[in-house]
Amino acid sequence: MLKIAFIAHDRKKDEIVNFVIAYEQVFKGHHLYSTGTTGLRIMEQTELDIHRFMSGPLGGDQQIGALVAQNEMDLIVFLRDPLMAQPHEPDIIALLRLCDVQGIPVATNIATAEILVKALGRGDFAWRELVHKYKPGVEE
Repeated sequence: MLKIAFIAHDRKKDEIVNFVIAYEQVFKGHHLYSTGTTGLRIMEQTELDIHRFMSGPLGGDQQIGALVAQNEMDLIVFLRDPLMAQPHEPDIIALLRLCDVQGIPVATNIATAEILVKALGRGDFAWRELVHKYKPGVEE
């Protein structure tokens, strides 16, 4: 089971909800996480159980980022609104940077999200299990 996070800016929430509805069967059986409102909206429209963190502007992005920093997240779907300034932009940039540092796939638009979820459905994320098994830098 993989750990997957969903984040969406306000004007992208309907889009992420529809996306998760379309691929609900793929996400079922994985550990799912989300920022507050996004997770609530997804759970209202699906049968998925999602661990909800705080709203993004209140620190939810950073809570997910903490898991990313520990390489404890496997995939993030973060539908960003590139046309609207975000008051917590530094948190967003930090989260994306951590994903790059840890090599965690992150989709910031629906086109990339669909490619990643189709790969997930095919089992192409098995390499993440090896990442968890052999964490570099962890002393035994």
